[in-house]
This record gives sequence, C-alpha cells and structure tokens, in this order.
Amino acid sequence: MNAIELYTTPVGPAQEFGPVHQEGLSSAESIYQDWTPTNGSLVPHKDAPGTDIFYNQRGFFIIRSDLGCYLWTEDPKSGAGIKIQRLHPACQGGDHYLSDSENPPNIYIIKGDTYRVVKDLSTDAEAEVRELAPGCQGGDHYTHCGSWFYIIFQREGGLTYVCDLSTPTRGGHTPLQPDCSKGLFYFTIGKLPTLIKLDEKWGAQCYQYKEFFSNHPRSFSIHPDVLAFFPGGLALTQGASTGGWECIKTLHNDSDSSVTWSDKVTCKVGYTKQQMSSIEHNWSISAEMSIGAGELTKLITQFQFSLKAEYGGRSVRTEQEDWNEAREQEESIQVTLEPKKNLYIWQYQLGIGQKPVLFCRDVQFTKENNPPDRIPLPPVP
Repeated sequence: MNAIELYTTPVGPAQEFGPVHQEGLSSAESIYQDWTPTNGSLVPHKDAPGTDIFYNQRGFFIIRSDLGCYLWTEDPKSGAGIKIQRLHPACQGGDHYLSDSENPPNIYIIKGDTYRVVKDLSTDAEAEVRELAPGCQGGDHYTHCGSWFYIIFQREGGLTYVCDLSTPTRGGHTPLQPDCSKGLFYFTIGKLPTLIKLDEKWGAQCYQYKEFFSNHPRSFSIHPDVLAFFPGGLALTQGASTGGWECIKTLHNDSDSSVTWSDKVTCKVGYTKQQMSSIEHNWSISAEMSIGAGELTKLITQFQFSLKAEYGGRSVRTEQEDWNEAREQEESIQVTLEPKKNLYIWQYQLGIGQKPVLFCRDVQFTKENNPPDRIPLPPVP
C-alpha cells in the first residue's frame, strides 16, 4: 500500500503528530461486523460436482475431484488408517462414484451417458468405458448392494434396481420411505444400505438399514478426521466461516487546526496455517501427491470460504489473497485530519469458527466508528 492522503482540506498550518493521538484496539473490542458464525452443513452430493463416497471390501472412500485426490479409511466411524491418495486425471470429474462387491472390487465412475470401470482410482488400472442404459441415466445417487445396482431418484421419492448398468434386462422400481429420501449421500457397507443425514442434535450421522431403506435404521457418527474431508465438513468439525472488519488503529485530532499524520501502520497479513493444522494430524499423504498436508488444508479452507452460508461458508473467493504464513507488515500512511475529527483504519479478516485464519491485504478508512459496508473479496458467482 502506498502512502495515502485523506481529508486534505487545509485549515491553518499542518502539524505533525503533536495534537494527534492514536490508539490500537484489542480484538475483543475491534471486530464490529458480520463476525457471528453461520450454521453449517455438509454440502450434499447434488451441490458438490465431482464429489461422492462409496465403501467396498478395501474400505471407505471420499472422492474430491476439486482437490484432485480422495480419502481412504478402514472405517468412517473410527477414522483408522486415513490416507490421502492422488486421483488419476481420467478418474476426476465424475457425476457419481460407486463400487461393487467383486474381489478385487470394480469402481464405477458415471459421467453423463457413459461410465468408466476401473480397479484403482490412483492408476486408472484396467479402465473400460461403457454406455449407460437410458433407464439408468439421470439418477440423483447410485450405489451397489448384493447383486444389484440401485439408482435413487430423490426428487421422485423412488429407486430403480438393475443387475447391469449397460443392459438392464432385469430389475424393478420401488418407492422410498419419506425419511429415506433426504440423504446427503448414499452408499452401501457390506450388504447394508447406508445414507448420511445431518441431525440437528448430533450432527452428521450415518443411517444403516437391514433392508433397502426400510424402517428402524441403526446410526453412527463419522469420525472428525474423516468428516473434515467432506465438502463443508470444516463447519461441523471446526466451526462455520466467520468474517469481519477489525479496527487496527484510530487517530484523533483534538486540536482546532488541521494536522498531518505520517507514520507506519503495522498489521498482520497472510494465513495462520497453525490454526488449521490440527485437521491433518492423522492424515497420511501419499508420496504421489504433488502437494503436502499444509497445502491440502489450505485448499480445503479456501473451498470452505467459497461455500454458501447454509454450508458454513461466506460465498467469497480468496485464492488471490496472500496465503503465505501470516506475518507483521508495515505500511506507510499519510493523512490530514480536520479539527476535532477522527480516523479509523480497518482490516478485513476471515476465520473458521472463532479463530482468525486469513488476514486480508485490504485496508479501509472511515471517519466514523463504523466498519466499511462492503466485503473486499470477489463473490462466488
């Protein structure tokens, strides 16, 4: 930031410093606007392109095409043995991901009116592309249970089951129980159909059914280390995104003449990586990944800020901000204060929960003790 001249109407000779006193405010006093966290939720499959989950005999998988990787764990409840693996470019951007019970299992990636069958998401091993039968297209969720592929049409409240996605010569259609039509994600553990919903009291819960989405499911929680990798998961494990202006300095001209104030303002700029590092402590990052754990956490944090408020985000883009480790910076400022006037200097911050995470570069000035009325970050379209 270059030296800035404000309130330059001359009234008498300019003076330096004498009649001007300055104050720095504590963070408890100085954050004025929009700092209350919103409620958060996992982003449902329909609003998270290229994201899905499935379970097979190898374990539990969360696919994040937007991050170019997937999470694997032995068990979503315990979070045992979490690994972050590279997602092969040919396996990215699927509309739906599911797996069967073969040994070794096949993984199905549905994209439009075709689907890709692979043995490994990191290597695209034994890839084969097939046509998706017309009756199998347009589903909201796909999973495999026993000998059947299940296609959930959430909006219609029903599901179709077929033995082959490319030639559905056998199968049928059945309605969904109303309670089973509100899942965020659907998958199968063993031969138990499972869906994820957000419970107002208990957070994200997996509901497991003995028969395909019948009554009386058993439920269990998802381990926080696993939950944090879901789109919107940070809102449930760390707290929803927060944002607001902090007054980093105030200037007061108590004299009867204009006063020029010229000095340096110190403010913190950048990303407090240490605040977010806890989410990756139990993650093992594959050597094939081009980024390390800290960089992955940064991308997940950026994604969280970009989400809508209903998913614990702020609907802002932050990629162009300074994401280097936060440090103190000095900026030269020169202003001319009119008699008996004040100047307030503000900086915008973003946080996760109540922890400041990103100190933005933008600094604004106001004459009154009210924060600027705009957010200095581009909105998500």
